Amino acid sequence: MKTIRILCLLLVCFVSKAQTEKNIDHQSLLWTRYYNQLTLNSKWSIHTEFDNRVFISPSEENLFLIRMHGRYKINEKIDLGAGVSYFSVATQVPENTNDFRTPEYRIQQDISCKQEFGSFTLNHRFQAEERFIHNANKEELLSGTTFYWRFRYRLQGEYSCWKKEKQYLKAIVYDELMINAGEKIVYNTFDQNRIYAALQYGINKNIALELGYLNSFQQRANGIDYFDRDIIRFTFFHKIKLKEKHKELSN
Repeated sequence: MKTIRILCLLLVCFVSKAQTEKNIDHQSLLWTRYYNQLTLNSKWSIHTEFDNRVFISPSEENLFLIRMHGRYKINEKIDLGAGVSYFSVATQVPENTNDFRTPEYRIQQDISCKQEFGSFTLNHRFQAEERFIHNANKEELLSGTTFYWRFRYRLQGEYSCWKKEKQYLKAIVYDELMINAGEKIVYNTFDQNRIYAALQYGINKNIALELGYLNSFQQRANGIDYFDRDIIRFTFFHKIKLKEKHKELSN
């Protein structure tokens, strides 16, 4: 009898959750990014990126970000990273525009590891973020910031389609899960899931171009509303090696 009661309770909970109204806002965006990798030596490098994100329909600015982090290569398979980011958020809903931008300051740490299987490479990234978002209402910025954690895990596969001298073409796919944590997180412990597919073309040893499609499904703070975003992403990769420059100067 006790088992039947438990099953009935679970069924009621499942039905109640299924009947909870979910409001899904479908959006289309274009992300353009410049990504610079400055290699200091065989172990250390500095990565800097500038990313601009805009809504396509209607056309409206979403946000602009600057991110910088240092990386240390433990060996050929594992490397560590830590850095900071600045976000300037115009709006998350293009129909609702503000006369101000909401700043966010972010600290991040990550560990990445890769496995190679011939032409296929599998990458794992575990990342923690400390996020400080400036308080604001619909009309203006307020004093203070709100802090919370976000934890991310990304599983990425890369397949080398062809490689010739200093040029290459590879296909990239990944799935990334993001989880929120902290006292201010009540209804949206699940933040979002991102699925991405792209082609990356290496023009030479220093420059590569990447074009891909990203789907982001994100839960908003109230736990009921969601963003379902279709995103076209273009990235310009630029590599600089200080070691090689030093050699050229010494010759």
